[in-house]
Amino acid sequence: MPSGRGAESATRMAYHLLQRDHAGAGRLAQALGESLHRIRHCARCNTFTEAEVCELCVSPRRDASLLCVVETPGDLLMMEQTQSYGGLYFVLMGRLSPLDGIGPREIHLDRLLKRAVDGVVREVILATNFTVEGEATAHYVSEMLSGKGLAVTRIARGLPVGGEIEHVDAGTLAQALIERRPA
Repeated sequence: MPSGRGAESATRMAYHLLQRDHAGAGRLAQALGESLHRIRHCARCNTFTEAEVCELCVSPRRDASLLCVVETPGDLLMMEQTQSYGGLYFVLMGRLSPLDGIGPREIHLDRLLKRAVDGVVREVILATNFTVEGEATAHYVSEMLSGKGLAVTRIARGLPVGGEIEHVDAGTLAQALIERRPA
């Protein structure tokens, strides 16, 4: 049985389609099959796209000197929803996890290095998750890029907007204290 909330939702949806909407299940299967043939990785940022290079990478409105490294296309979409970042991206399609057999090659760090030192990028923003694997990935990438003439920064962590201190876990509150800045 799949684990996790997303897997449980997918299982419920599959059961619903199989039990009550055979036509819908067929349309979904056909759409997924077509997607497998149309969708590819962007040659520049590695996200999913139907074109050789995705819309963000070809946009003249993006600041090519900023490169934000994220783990997944979903993370890229969340960054875009903030409407506060105007640079470009590199999507790792994962994170380092030696116990799962995922090393630098599996998350395309060779391609990231080539992209980061292209002479255009001035700052690499590490926006990996604050999990053990995400932190290890950010550290590895930071070390990989040290001495390359690039500013390497990490997104901050702390209290959520609208959050109340009494309802925040101790680790988040401690990190917010450590990463405090002038008011």
